[in-house]
Amino acid sequence: MKIWYTPFIAVVFLMVFSCNSKADKKEEKAIKKEEKIPELKLTIDTARIAKFYESYPKLSKFKTDVTSLYQKNKSTQLWQDNKGVVEFGNTLFNQYKNLDQEGLKANYPYKEELNSVFENNPTKKLSKEDTDLLLSNLYYYYAEKVYAGFDEKTSISLEWLLPRKKFNYQVLSDSIFKKSTILDDKKKKMFSQYYKLRDALKEYRKIEKNGGWKTIEVGEDYESLKVGDSSNVVAQIRERLFVTKDIKENTKSPICDTTFIKAIKNYEIHHGYTPKNTILLEHIKDLNIPVSDRIKTIIANMERCRWIDPELEKGQKYIEVNIPEFKLYIIEDGKIAFTSAVVVGRAMTKTVIFSGMMNNIVFSPYWNVPPSIIKSEIKPGMAKDKNYLQKKNLEWNNGAVRQLPGKNNSLGLVKFLFPNSSNIYLHDTPSKSLFERESRAFSHGCVRVAKPRELAIELLKVDPQWNPARIDKAMHAGKESWYTLKKKVPVYIGYFTAWVDRDGNLNFYKDIYGRDESLIKLLTEE
Repeated sequence: MKIWYTPFIAVVFLMVFSCNSKADKKEEKAIKKEEKIPELKLTIDTARIAKFYESYPKLSKFKTDVTSLYQKNKSTQLWQDNKGVVEFGNTLFNQYKNLDQEGLKANYPYKEELNSVFENNPTKKLSKEDTDLLLSNLYYYYAEKVYAGFDEKTSISLEWLLPRKKFNYQVLSDSIFKKSTILDDKKKKMFSQYYKLRDALKEYRKIEKNGGWKTIEVGEDYESLKVGDSSNVVAQIRERLFVTKDIKENTKSPICDTTFIKAIKNYEIHHGYTPKNTILLEHIKDLNIPVSDRIKTIIANMERCRWIDPELEKGQKYIEVNIPEFKLYIIEDGKIAFTSAVVVGRAMTKTVIFSGMMNNIVFSPYWNVPPSIIKSEIKPGMAKDKNYLQKKNLEWNNGAVRQLPGKNNSLGLVKFLFPNSSNIYLHDTPSKSLFERESRAFSHGCVRVAKPRELAIELLKVDPQWNPARIDKAMHAGKESWYTLKKKVPVYIGYFTAWVDRDGNLNFYKDIYGRDESLIKLLTEE
């Protein structure tokens, strides 16, 4: 086939080629022009940093770390390039704006100046140096708020004596350079309970946004409800349980049927009550606690989680006691190996929040009566009855008083020691009926264990010489004997009024020592 080459075709070809050439040259010029834009290189040295903190004194707590940060970066900027704030900086700002998802308020000391960086506010235009420094301080501010929480001085003032998590600023600095932010949840840096409570907070915030739940109204003559009863109160409770997914379907039925009672029992289990076949007024009052109050409780316990070192959970075997739950657990290789109900200190003699290393089990123990009890109970008793000591199975011992071993000994038949300045330990008790109560705050501060024999068996299963029969014999010997554990077991006594269990259920417990209020106040004032 022969192609005719005409002058017209030649002209068109030349025009296309010419246009393409011009376009290519334009593009090349644009690229060269862009390449010629000088790379942003700010000088942020110690003198510049010192000047910054003169203008922003409320951030001075971060000065040492920020200075070190820029020295590592050869005194140049970290958050900007020639186009403005880098993506990593925008991510940080967005995380800061969403602090409420972490149960915190976004109260950066210089909010207006910070907002101007991202909103291009001409009235609050900051220099590039101040912009960079402001973001570096924001990073430390955010990380401290979310990952460290209140300082140790504050937590101690709230009587929290468990060892605090060490806040690693070096890790923060490295994260900035790598742009693999500490804000990344894929690298779990918190006590695992924190993330579970944060998910619960999200759910309860949704409930609040949708109007919460209605108050269940009952008459003054209300006493209880049981299976077979019919009442408008039942329909109200159904609606309330449906809101929090404690019941799958809201049939609106006023009949108190078995499905309804099962749902109520489940609610009771997860709210610190012994499940019953009747619905009492105290249950109604608990159901009526507003969602806003439940949210505050979740937030308070998220803060407590910030204080706990996640390394704690990596221990092969440890004991944990949650005071408001009145429960003791042995955790082994991440799983619950043992559970027991406990009795804790009453309000006047609170059980201390702290940790120790269990090293001894004492069978058929003496009870060395504390000086305070000798003064308040023993001496007045002796003044009234000269045979008081004998009747109570007590004796003088080097100027002190102790109770002889036996089934009526106040420590029962065994105690578990982990040395501490508060003289707190775990022990048996002859007062078994106390474990049947819902609220079990009756002791002088020590923790009474409902299943002491089983606890001893669990702790001694690593020693084949100490089988259950030998443990029983030692417990009933009537003579004190000590066993030193081959490997010490960590004991953590904590205080959580909201807790997500291993089945994913959110549990609320009564604030028996009134510790939530002061913590919530601090968090809401921030």
